[in-house]
Amino acid sequence: LGAFLDPVADKLIVAIALVLLVSKDPQLVVVLTAVVIIGREIAISALREWMAEIGERTRVAVSWIGKLKTIAQMVGISMMLYRVELFGLPIYPLGLVLTVLAAALTLWSMISYLRAAWPVLAKSA
Repeated sequence: LGAFLDPVADKLIVAIALVLLVSKDPQLVVVLTAVVIIGREIAISALREWMAEIGERTRVAVSWIGKLKTIAQMVGISMMLYRVELFGLPIYPLGLVLTVLAAALTLWSMISYLRAAWPVLAKSA
């Protein structure tokens, strides 16, 4: 149960944090970043679930891109939530840059997962 709930909880926390950030700062870059990250999480979670059902889960296993994305995402979102300068550094803008990087890595990893799953998807269509 814990193995199932842990990733779900992580995704829920990220989605809630992104929605809160958009509500505080609805500029286009923040909105698009949130849409990309949340949309990818939903799509890839569904893909992984479907691939597991048909016995092909290993095709969409977590990659190093996904791990790098998670690091950039968690640090970036945390910095954006903190908002206060730290050691004279503008934390919010730096966090936004990291979160945009995370969104780019999100798209990259999504494409990677879809490419890996494509032979199975094409066969079952």
